[in-house]
Amino acid sequence: MQTADKSVKVVEGITPNTLDFDALMAAQEPVILRGLVSHWTMVQAALQSHESAMTYLASFYNGRTVGSYWAGPELKGRYGYNESMTDLNFERRRVPLTEMLDDIQAHLYDDEPPSRYVGSTSIDACLPGFRADNDLVFTHPMFEQNPPLASIWLGNPSVVAAHYDAPNNIACCVAGKRRFTLFPPDQIANLYPGPLEPTPGGQAISLVDFSNPDLDRFPRFAQALEVAQVADLEPGDGLFYPSMWWHQVEGLDRFNAMINYWWNTSPAYMGTPMNVLKHALLSLRDRPEHEREAWRKVFDYYVFGDANTSREHIPEHAWGELAPLDDVQARQLRTWLINRLNR
Repeated sequence: MQTADKSVKVVEGITPNTLDFDALMAAQEPVILRGLVSHWTMVQAALQSHESAMTYLASFYNGRTVGSYWAGPELKGRYGYNESMTDLNFERRRVPLTEMLDDIQAHLYDDEPPSRYVGSTSIDACLPGFRADNDLVFTHPMFEQNPPLASIWLGNPSVVAAHYDAPNNIACCVAGKRRFTLFPPDQIANLYPGPLEPTPGGQAISLVDFSNPDLDRFPRFAQALEVAQVADLEPGDGLFYPSMWWHQVEGLDRFNAMINYWWNTSPAYMGTPMNVLKHALLSLRDRPEHEREAWRKVFDYYVFGDANTSREHIPEHAWGELAPLDDVQARQLRTWLINRLNR
């Protein structure tokens, strides 16, 4: 296949104490933070062996079950939709983390191991104490109201198809090698997202098989490749990528583990924009074209344009819902919406 030619920018010599979050957020581009967490005890265990990494993880485990994906070797770790797109191509199970680690270890050196994966599992909930020797430093004022969520992802060889996440992300490769293929948000149409439901992890995923793209079926994917960026990570490397960037993630070793930190820069009282999308599908998408165009102008005026434009000619005491959003107003808007939707 034609592959992406551009590699993600690499920054050397960064430590958790010298991360420049202002620069990362201002650039709004992916950046490899080479060796960011190479000193972590987890990384050092992984460099010894896959078995050492799993033993180290298990030493913190408190017995809580974790969400996991199970499939046969024929899947080759490519989790997604079934052929009819009415369901997913793997089985979800909640199991003890040690059961998953034992199963991965039992097939560690199989030529075609069964596909096993644990995604987005809270470290604090399942691995108390792990972050004492394996953590980043988040002292920037941006995090005072938005502390990052630290999660672990692990499994054997895997391909998580391209998707986007609403939060910003720093992903730390702590065992095995990982490859991210990233696309800016404006590439959504060229990546051919699948159904909004069901999804493997909450977001629609690209239908394109990057290893063997069907350009007759997905011709615009060639345009996406022109702007794709690739990040190859070794244990100890970090990767920052901004909110809403599409990314395919490949775990390339017999055992792979990643720690990631998600954070939003908006107040917690703001709702997820996915609610707006679903409501727009209900209320706007299938209206006549002239109506949709008129509503596009309304949204540009009230939502996507300068907020001051919609209220600068109105006395401040009369701004109402046009005023800057706060917790009280968010609750009022949410109550209004619930009442309207339940009529």
